[in-house]
Amino acid sequence: MRGMRPPPGAEPSAALAPGESRGDWAAMRTLLPYLWRYRGRVLFAVGCLVAAKLAVVSVPILLKHIVDALAQLPAGAVVAVPVALIAGYGALRLATSLFTELREFFFVKVTQATVHTLALQTFRHLHSLSLRYHLQRRTGSVTREIDHGIRGISTIVSFTLYSIVPTVVELSLVLGYLLLHYEIWFAVILLASLATYIAFTFVVTNWRTQFRRQVNELDAKAASRAVDSLLNFETVKYFGNEEFEARRYDATLADSEKMAIKSQQSLNLLNSGQQLVIAVGLTLILWRAAAGVIDGRMTIGDLVLVNAFMIQMYIPLNFLGVIYREIRQATIDMDRMFRLLHEHREIADAPDARPLELRGGAIRFEHVDFAYDPRRQVLFGVDFSVPAGTTCAVVGPTGSGKSTLARLLFRFYEAQGGRVLIDGQDVREVTQASLRAAIGIVPQDTVLFNDTIEYNIAYGRPGASKEEIVAAARAAQLHEFVSRLPDGYDTMVGERGLKLSGGEKQRVAIARTLLKNPVILVFDEATSALDSGTERVIQAELEEIATGRTTLVVAHRLSTIVNADQIVVLAAGRVVERGTHAELLAADGAYARLWAMQARHETPAEEAAQS
Repeated sequence: MRGMRPPPGAEPSAALAPGESRGDWAAMRTLLPYLWRYRGRVLFAVGCLVAAKLAVVSVPILLKHIVDALAQLPAGAVVAVPVALIAGYGALRLATSLFTELREFFFVKVTQATVHTLALQTFRHLHSLSLRYHLQRRTGSVTREIDHGIRGISTIVSFTLYSIVPTVVELSLVLGYLLLHYEIWFAVILLASLATYIAFTFVVTNWRTQFRRQVNELDAKAASRAVDSLLNFETVKYFGNEEFEARRYDATLADSEKMAIKSQQSLNLLNSGQQLVIAVGLTLILWRAAAGVIDGRMTIGDLVLVNAFMIQMYIPLNFLGVIYREIRQATIDMDRMFRLLHEHREIADAPDARPLELRGGAIRFEHVDFAYDPRRQVLFGVDFSVPAGTTCAVVGPTGSGKSTLARLLFRFYEAQGGRVLIDGQDVREVTQASLRAAIGIVPQDTVLFNDTIEYNIAYGRPGASKEEIVAAARAAQLHEFVSRLPDGYDTMVGERGLKLSGGEKQRVAIARTLLKNPVILVFDEATSALDSGTERVIQAELEEIATGRTTLVVAHRLSTIVNADQIVVLAAGRVVERGTHAELLAADGAYARLWAMQARHETPAEEAAQS
């Protein structure tokens, strides 16, 4: 599809250092190649822009001739010439609007296609970044930077093509005409007043930006406090802190009110100063024109012309402060989005990566060392194998590195030492897409999309038929429950699946994984958050779907893995024991101690549940 690939020279480069700013011009240079892909439309739009401004500048000139023609006609004369000029005046007005609309008609494709391309490219790049990156960044801030960046691109393109460039073109034409036809003082006054106007606007706008920024920050703070308080409505009520919450909210609103007043008053100061500059400039122009008429060097039409030029020039400048502020903010927002796009990909396919060739799905962790942070190593020389078609359980205390093994298998992270192999192939040498297509996972905390049950099951294999989705739900013992719901498979599960119970969410996760039909299964403490009764039912389902597949079970409750073909015991990131349940109990080591400890804690709870 056109617009999906970055233009030459616009591919993501090395990441910027934290806090490093690339600057406004750097952001603009990054944007230009995307716009230049549509150079035909860009050049046509610029042509329409110039034509429109030629028509705009011609209007006062034609108005001058109309006034002079009328002034020279004797009383009662036939007004054929003024009528022709008046008709031309109307045609020029029409041409101005026509060329302006044509410019926007053809250029809108450039703006929207550029926004589309960059937004999709950034979205795909974010999905290509490592889990480490996403754990370090707030998802809300990332999506906000994309949203603001997209708006920033539209703002910059719109203001540049529709405000700044047209004003520059018009100023050049007006100055050229004044220099060719009148004394130099007209051009000097125009340039001096414009320079004063622009300098004053920039200085005051930069000064008052601090107030506007503080207003925005305080508004966001007030909204955040309100949302946080309302989301925790029950907690507020439990502790009777309604008045405390109101006082916190009121304090933020009071600060926001003070800043809003300063912001508005500074805007009034800006507007007053701008109007003073305009008034002085117009007065000086009118004085020189009047003097020229008195001396006979200029006609009444000339006076009308230069006055119209000045008024016409100041109309777009009335919004200069807003345009300047918006463009500055837009370049900052756009630069933030480009920084996301240039974020270094920690996990990337090797240049010669090939698809994973499955021959049963045997897994091997070969002397694996790993650390999330160089200062604290998590795994130390972990070495064990899972033969194809067998189930291996990994157990151990919290923080021993159990879940890290699953993340390394998926290649969410790179091992610093050793290798992770599937059917003898290093996961770093195969494509990530083929690797993850071969593995299915039922996690401890099943997070569902805020969509229907059918959508969430079908996510295991997008494009699956309704019959296949229902078959997967039946296999996960979910179909009967869904059939009793008023909306059936069209039932919305809510944000993160909160409308479903823990057991129901787990069954959706199982159905989703079954629909994917992977060769390798990973159960990452898939039942630890469930009650004992639900756990036993779901555990039986998990054991059934694991039959004939290579399965890695990360377990906390040892009672769920007694039938595993192999149990690996981790402690402080090292393999300390390995064997079947019976062998490890007979060895009377770390596993036996864990078993005895859990048995003491679980027996009273189970007896209470059965009574």
